[in-house]
Amino acid sequence: MSVAKTFARYVVDQTTRLGGWIKRHQRVNLPRNGPVKVNLGCGLHVAPGWVNIDGSLNALVANSPKWIHSFAYRMSGAKEYYTRDNYQDTLRQNIFIHHDLIYGIPLADQSADFVYSSHFLEHLDRSVGRRLLEECLRVLKPGGVLRIAVPDLECGWELYKLGEKERMIHDFFFAEEMTGFGQHRYAYDYEMLHDALAQIGFANIQRAVFQEGATPDLKLLDNREDYTLFVEAYAPDDSCRSTVSHKVIAENGNLKI
Repeated sequence: MSVAKTFARYVVDQTTRLGGWIKRHQRVNLPRNGPVKVNLGCGLHVAPGWVNIDGSLNALVANSPKWIHSFAYRMSGAKEYYTRDNYQDTLRQNIFIHHDLIYGIPLADQSADFVYSSHFLEHLDRSVGRRLLEECLRVLKPGGVLRIAVPDLECGWELYKLGEKERMIHDFFFAEEMTGFGQHRYAYDYEMLHDALAQIGFANIQRAVFQEGATPDLKLLDNREDYTLFVEAYAPDDSCRSTVSHKVIAENGNLKI
């Protein structure tokens, strides 16, 4: 990567980080005229009818005039994957909320029916990722569905045992990324993710299959089958939620749901 591109990437990252910090306490009221479907850390991979919450430059400029979209298209790196028209149409035709998810999810308690996140959780360190999962439980309605997709650490271990160590490091940790935003900060296998969700208070936690599950629009949302672990979990109903919450607090000291 050239010095100019590296500097441009740095400026973009710092701008979006500052925007996220300024809006860290925001709360967004969502429409109530149907199931509320929330896509976390989505980038530009979205589906119609979903509320897309992301800390990227794309989400920051989504509601801006078209000429700003053109500028962001050049600066964000989207041109490597999208045409300009496709980029602009994606921003104009979908709902984006710019928010840095390290500060939580900017929605009210029990306001979402579905929460989806693909290949984002691994970009957070363990403690921040744990807090985001707690936030997912907070914003889900009783019986609501969470679907998480992350690189499967078990697949990485298999690559390592096969002697493909460089490939494992690249595919699972993105160590060559020039900025910290692109690097992976943690990794999960099914047992690790299951245990984290169970301790937080989720119920009926199950390994899911590519483009299959209780979450809508998976043909559009699930786009990475190789190396990916898919897990779905449910927010318990209110009576179960209270029981599980007190149990988790007792077991984990200061953990709160």
